Amino acid sequence: MSKLVRLLLALGALVTLCGITLLIGLLVLSGGDPGGFLRTSLIRFQLAGREGEINSSIGTSTDPIRFVINAGDAPRTIAGNLVAQNLITDADLFVDYVRVNGFDTQLEAGTYFLQQSQTLAEIASALTDSRSSQFPFRILEGWRSEEIAAAIDDNPYFPFSGADFLAVVGPGAIPEADFAAYAGLPAGTSLEGFLFPNSYQLPAQVTPPMLRDILTREFRLQVGEQAAMTAASRGRTLFDVVRLASIVQREAVRVDEMPLIASAYQNRLDIGMKMDADPTVQYAIGFRGGSWWPQITQADYASAPGPFNTYIFTGLPPGAIGNPGLSAINAALSPQQSPYFFFRARCDGSGYHNFAVTFEEHLANAC
Repeated sequence: MSKLVRLLLALGALVTLCGITLLIGLLVLSGGDPGGFLRTSLIRFQLAGREGEINSSIGTSTDPIRFVINAGDAPRTIAGNLVAQNLITDADLFVDYVRVNGFDTQLEAGTYFLQQSQTLAEIASALTDSRSSQFPFRILEGWRSEEIAAAIDDNPYFPFSGADFLAVVGPGAIPEADFAAYAGLPAGTSLEGFLFPNSYQLPAQVTPPMLRDILTREFRLQVGEQAAMTAASRGRTLFDVVRLASIVQREAVRVDEMPLIASAYQNRLDIGMKMDADPTVQYAIGFRGGSWWPQITQADYASAPGPFNTYIFTGLPPGAIGNPGLSAINAALSPQQSPYFFFRARCDGSGYHNFAVTFEEHLANAC
């Protein structure tokens, strides 16, 4: 065999060995999918020239856009939906980007809140964790249910309207059975008073019944089991306590004065005297002059429709007139012992009240 033939054979063996080595290396690098590795490498090369598009947003709006990924949605389906909702402009670019970065297997079914101000890269990353899809919601102490409904309508994150919420918390509401028993709720009664005021982080998929139950469970958590037993030991239910607390909440400016205000009202109730509480007149009037708590006139005391108007009807109103906070509930549960039946705002603008035993003393406290 000539030297030339031996040289060619050696070169052939070397080429073969190099080819095998390269193939083995490619198999290792590609995780057993050399075809996919080569395609991804090509896409990565192509994306290198499109970084500007990847890191740019479609607009500047920060308004939340509800976006849903259903179980089983492929990256291309998701990309098409993003285009349809005006969140990105190029579905192919999104598909290529999530593939190159390994997000294609991490896109998670769920509900998200996206913004046009987010870049394609930010959107792709956000869609890998649906647990972050929560939004804040705050209920202020003393709000009536209609004010909660208005806050729902003003909040773009909610998937339902304030009217939908009122439908599950108003008259005829059906709360969880154990909560109704705990609160002493008469059948068919509104949940006014038990929609606990607090700051919440709500899930994106929240529904009206879910929100109702979140608020009533928070009430039970904050008020506690002992409160129901304390009320029962005094011949009352939490429903009774909350009706009084809702009036105390609207009357008091200073939290430390709540137990004394509760005392004056409880003293009236104990002797069958009308409560004569201005907030109940406001509640009976409803929305007027741009407010759910309108200024009242002398004529309103006699004309505001009952049975919430405690200037006309004796005893507690048939339901709460708002949703009191924990301080007002505790004050109504255990009013301060006092001889007072009357109170009126001090003339110094401090927010405190002057209290009186007799009506004559009450008149003398006028400014």
